[in-house]
Amino acid sequence: MASVVFSAGIDSVSGALSKPSKSGQHSCNKMLLATHRVAASSNPNCNRLFIRKPVKRSTEPTQLELAARTRFTAVQAAVNTRMKNLSTIAADREAFEAQKDLAGGKTTLKSYLWKVCGDTYDAQNG
Repeated sequence: MASVVFSAGIDSVSGALSKPSKSGQHSCNKMLLATHRVAASSNPNCNRLFIRKPVKRSTEPTQLELAARTRFTAVQAAVNTRMKNLSTIAADREAFEAQKDLAGGKTTLKSYLWKVCGDTYDAQNG
């Protein structure tokens, strides 16, 4: 993954810049992708460039990977539910604002909720 700066006048590009050819003598499996991050973040580098090629996994996922996937799915669902819950959003915003300027504080509401929901998940599931 690389950080990209486009020519003057072009702020961002998103999508495939080249796709693999499915016919002809010269058919490669690589795809050149450019992405522009629109999610809130403190990182100023929002343009990325990837070379994507097909990858086949050689091993089965480990128990640790499966546990991480399960945690991610559960925490993501909890964050999405909490972001839409009108009864807790005011308290969440107040708690977020209180910790935002502290050392190690989360800088976006979503990252703060990921931490809170992640800590809750970890406490419930050991």
